[in-house]
Amino acid sequence: MNARYRLDDLTIDLACRRVQRGDTPLELVGLTFDVLACLLARGQSVVSFDELIASVWAPAVVSEETVTQRIKLLRQALGDDGRKPRYIRSIRGKGYQLCSLPQHQEPDADPAPALAAVSARSLRWPLLLTALPLAVLGVLVWKREATPPLSERDEQLQRARYYAGIGQKDDVERAIVLYEELLTRNAHDRAAQTGLSFAYSTRVCLYNQAPTWADRAQALAEAVLAAEPRNSLAVAALGYAFDCRGAMNEAITHYERAVALDPGARIDSAASLAYLYMVRGRLADALLRNLEVERHSVTKPRFLEIQIARNLELLGEAPAAERRYARSFRLYPDNVYSNAAWPRYLFLQNRFGEAEIALTQAQQRSEHPDLYLLQAELALLRGQRGTAATAYAAAARLRPHASLAQTLAQIHAESPPDTSWLTQHARKLSTEGMRGGWPENQIELAAVQLARGDKSAAIAALRGAVDEGWRDRAYLQTSALFRPLADEPAFAALLDDIASRVTREREAARDSLAAASAH
Repeated sequence: MNARYRLDDLTIDLACRRVQRGDTPLELVGLTFDVLACLLARGQSVVSFDELIASVWAPAVVSEETVTQRIKLLRQALGDDGRKPRYIRSIRGKGYQLCSLPQHQEPDADPAPALAAVSARSLRWPLLLTALPLAVLGVLVWKREATPPLSERDEQLQRARYYAGIGQKDDVERAIVLYEELLTRNAHDRAAQTGLSFAYSTRVCLYNQAPTWADRAQALAEAVLAAEPRNSLAVAALGYAFDCRGAMNEAITHYERAVALDPGARIDSAASLAYLYMVRGRLADALLRNLEVERHSVTKPRFLEIQIARNLELLGEAPAAERRYARSFRLYPDNVYSNAAWPRYLFLQNRFGEAEIALTQAQQRSEHPDLYLLQAELALLRGQRGTAATAYAAAARLRPHASLAQTLAQIHAESPPDTSWLTQHARKLSTEGMRGGWPENQIELAAVQLARGDKSAAIAALRGAVDEGWRDRAYLQTSALFRPLADEPAFAALLDDIASRVTREREAARDSLAAASAH
């Protein structure tokens, strides 16, 4: 069967699971691609909800709303408008239909057809939605037709990894159910323990559930390592559990060990490690590791483009950063990190009008706490305190266990907290809140100290953030939260210190890249 189609201006290769518009690849992964493949198989026939569910989701049972949301993601990925569809139209009460008849295409000549067939049919690599290890979210290996049937256990494990690899909240929950069922049959199933560890951590990192799930994730990973101390995937799972709990030093230690144990397989941990290096202010180390992952990994973590862009931005390479941010925002409308990063970049470049337009577009695509935090920042710059209060409250609602969102919602509420609450909260942040070593904790403390009217204490907190790795000079200069410090000499000195540290990192990065090129 010919597995290549032309649909309007799209080229769709079912075997390679690839969609292109001209020479530009579009990101369709997991169920989103499967829905498109199902529609293509029916030509221009109307495909009912029941047909889509049976073809794409079975054996799982899902609602029509789930199908509707997946069609929405598909349209976003294709750049289609449901009101004036070009590729997919809704047939009220019946289902969906392609707007034009897909045309079969002859495959391109391939100098190595046997190799192409193996790679096309053997591997299916779901892309990452967050800074999660790839093996965790389930790189799913599809067996060739000649492979013997899987055991029931292996089939269920494969299905769990598949759901986890999709990266959507409901699918992660389906994966958790499957992993938990495996463990009820064999409490020492190491693969199920490791997979469940990652999935529990995902609840915390991606979906803002209670930190106790990360505690459970840690216990599962430690149980595997007690039996298999050199299991690099379990070490990565333990690092991820620490990461999601905000224990940065422990996360770095375990990610480094995972990479050392199995450098080729732990690309996922290498990318997560690069992110933590960046947070720590090790910008040169972070950029080099990110670029190494970009060069050598077959399937790149989905957050990698944004992570490299952020690295470049902090190093002062704004044009290179902007190209990556803009490209990711344009091509990957279902990527929550792209949606948050592009308007934030525009905000930090003082392009406020463009930032608001991009923010509106991003909020139509997805709901994320960072989008509401940015909406609040823009509102404060406009003097719209009521809008800012509403946005901070929305961020706090979506991220109930994140201290920064909760604190800013309190400070900017219609009835702000009194001085005694601010003093007690500052004391709490100065002790318990600093143990994780995240610079953001000190930024939160600085905001509280400013709300108390203590500029010296606020600058001292910002100094602590810089010492712990904060390098976002543009944010401190742009954010309305810190405008009261603009005329303070100590604040100007702090900004100069950040600039000096970044200059050193930029020089180190250039030297390292030059040395690597020479070899």
